[in-house]
Amino acid sequence: MPSLTRRQMIAAGAALPLLTAPGLLAAAQQDVSELKDLTTGAQPIGPAERQARIARAQALMKAAGIGAVLIEPGSSLLYFTAVRWGRSERLTAAILPAEGEACIVTPFFEEPSVRESLGVPAEIRVWQEDEDPLALVAAFLRERRLDKLPLGIEETNRYFIVDGLQRALPGARIVSANPVVRGCRMIKTPAEIALMQLATDVTIAAYRWTHRRITAGMTPQDIAALMSAATRKLGGSNEWNLILLGEAAAYPHGTRKPQRVVPGEVVLMDCGCSVQGYQSDVSRSFVFGEPTLEQRKVWDEVAHGQQIAFEAAKLGVPAGSVDDAVRRYYTSLGYGPDYKLPGLSHRTGHGIGMDGHEPINLVRGEKTLLAPGMCFSNEPGLYLPGKFGIRLEDCFHMTDAGPKWFSVPPRSIDAPFG
Repeated sequence: MPSLTRRQMIAAGAALPLLTAPGLLAAAQQDVSELKDLTTGAQPIGPAERQARIARAQALMKAAGIGAVLIEPGSSLLYFTAVRWGRSERLTAAILPAEGEACIVTPFFEEPSVRESLGVPAEIRVWQEDEDPLALVAAFLRERRLDKLPLGIEETNRYFIVDGLQRALPGARIVSANPVVRGCRMIKTPAEIALMQLATDVTIAAYRWTHRRITAGMTPQDIAALMSAATRKLGGSNEWNLILLGEAAAYPHGTRKPQRVVPGEVVLMDCGCSVQGYQSDVSRSFVFGEPTLEQRKVWDEVAHGQQIAFEAAKLGVPAGSVDDAVRRYYTSLGYGPDYKLPGLSHRTGHGIGMDGHEPINLVRGEKTLLAPGMCFSNEPGLYLPGKFGIRLEDCFHMTDAGPKWFSVPPRSIDAPFG
């Protein structure tokens, strides 16, 4: 799915579970009794795997000459430490040193809660409301004799942290932690891939259940209610649904105009969920009723574009070459050129894992080489402003033998879910 915040979805009139009609949701919840939880055997990420992640990060730090990495709450903190925490003006952060145990800096009154979720051996240092938490970070680095080495900052950290560190540790060499954090997170382990596969299985099963229940006159919110109810019953959490109907499908993130299911018009569904913190992202486009010749043509072109991207995703090639291959094909059909419309106005795909969108992207100019364990969406949609759009999205992961689908793309507009 092209990157979209919840606020942007609301502004675009996209479907969110919170907008569901209570009566329809109640009916859907009763109807989902036939569905079974697909995730009962899911194996959460355990302490041994997190320890291995830290060991990998420390090896990458040494290779890059980085003394330590600082990480704020978010998916990277969860990835390395199992600490699930929200960001606020009160700093909680992890310091991963190139050697030895990690350190968590957190407010005094939050320490019991942080310790409760901590999944790796780590020192916890607390600060009081009248103290500077970044002074604690600086003290830790000095004690470990890391203050003269470059300090890596995780790419989503907020500026006030860098600014405060430069005051607490004058002369500190602040560098990007991307070689370390991306170097770990971009390469998924079998345990991570298994959870992503489960999340995808949930989404595909929810799609099949929902598709049979779509009727004329439904709104995006109605369809989202069905999809969310099914996803939760199947074992997915944090479900999200972007539903675009008719002309709205011509705009990747929709429109403010009212939408209803109308015979002969496109239904575009871009949905996903998480299982044990790992994401799915699957899009399907179909027509409610009989497709026109033009709708069939564009759907077939997108389906072929997906296959071109999949075949171009070879080990050792730059990620951007996948996007290039798709654009050459679309240009040969008269679309574009480049990102112009009608055509493909967004990247071919994005990284995915604990976050729905992770580095790196399948986009022009991306030089990172594809390697086993990398995971991507494959969604080279075609958008015809004023008419309709078609997006088919399935994720894949790179193996030693090349790409492997998490979900198998549909073969026909008449059978969008196989």
